[in-house]
Amino acid sequence: MTDTILWGSELSPYTLKIQALLEYAKVPYRLLPANGKRIENLQIQARLELAKHKGNVSRFPVMSDLDEYPLVPYLTEDCRHFQFDSTAIAHWLDSKRERGTSNNVNSGFFPKHPTLHFLATLIDDAMDEFGLYMVHHMRWVTSATTNNAGARLAREFKHILPTGARWLVAKQFSERQAYRLPYLFSVAPEGSRWRVKESLQPPSIDYWPETHNILDNAWGMYLSAMESLLAKQPYAMGNQFTIADASIYGQLSMNLKDPSAAGLLKRTAPLTFDWLCAIRDGQHVLDNAVGCETTMTSEISLSPETIAALKPLLDIIMQTYSSLMAQNSSAYDSYEKGGQTVFNEKAFDQRKALYDGELMGHPFRSVVKTFQVRVWQDICNTWGALKTEDRDVLKLFVTDWELFER
Repeated sequence: MTDTILWGSELSPYTLKIQALLEYAKVPYRLLPANGKRIENLQIQARLELAKHKGNVSRFPVMSDLDEYPLVPYLTEDCRHFQFDSTAIAHWLDSKRERGTSNNVNSGFFPKHPTLHFLATLIDDAMDEFGLYMVHHMRWVTSATTNNAGARLAREFKHILPTGARWLVAKQFSERQAYRLPYLFSVAPEGSRWRVKESLQPPSIDYWPETHNILDNAWGMYLSAMESLLAKQPYAMGNQFTIADASIYGQLSMNLKDPSAAGLLKRTAPLTFDWLCAIRDGQHVLDNAVGCETTMTSEISLSPETIAALKPLLDIIMQTYSSLMAQNSSAYDSYEKGGQTVFNEKAFDQRKALYDGELMGHPFRSVVKTFQVRVWQDICNTWGALKTEDRDVLKLFVTDWELFER
């Protein structure tokens, strides 16, 4: 167990994102439990739980009371100390590179140019939070009748599951993910039915507005924006792979193995589909190797061409992610002042800490998520820390920038 270990699943967009980051950073790693033997997997699982108990699971550079542990993924170098949060891991990889404690000669994941750094962070956050809603919806609603995610998960965990338990894990996982759709912003229209068994029906909730229309429209607009971007430049920030690309890849590539969603993606956004497949196959690493001398001696800058390429993507991000995060943060402030202490999925199950809002002209109801409060605080703080002249540049093409100052 000498290589870095990524404890995760290919069903998780954050695992896919971290894989792209590690490969670009030239960090040898093993993906467990899929590629581990039974004893090794059980040891790592036990060590992870022990690390949680001892406080040896961290989010780089520091933890917050608003953080919560995910199911997966986790990263460890020594099988005793574990890290979580894909974006925090990207920062950690960059810090190793800057300290000269890694073999990575590639450019960092976060551009040094202040405005590009902000934009890359914004895209990363948007895909991690709102992007997850879209791709989870595409898997469990659009691909409801064709996806085999439960069976795939059971195969990945076969060396850690009790003998004969794979079918049960596949069943329970699929049922739980369908049940979680409303928690992840996907509320079915009342009376809608899919040709799946009852336990896999996308749920509606009495008196809750349906949100399938929001997510379907948003997904189409994100893909249209990506098609426009990729027709102009190879990556989100220009010619270099950054955290923005890793996050876009992690989320959208999750659906590459969901038949109905993948087929729709390929037909709707062929450039994006090919781009996702290329990163999956390591092309982003090869691209950097070809242009290594350039990337080592120059830094990407905010050109008019980059602004034009990014504009459609930034527009839909501000309409969806930024609007939703601002509403979530406002609801959190109100509930916290009122003494509410239960949030996130536990609150959703108890129908507590709920709030009503509007997105893309449609009403919605959701539950306050504290981890999104932290993400939104961070991006607003990043905005506030920019020099006035840098903010003024961004205000010229980032719509609804006032959300960052509320």
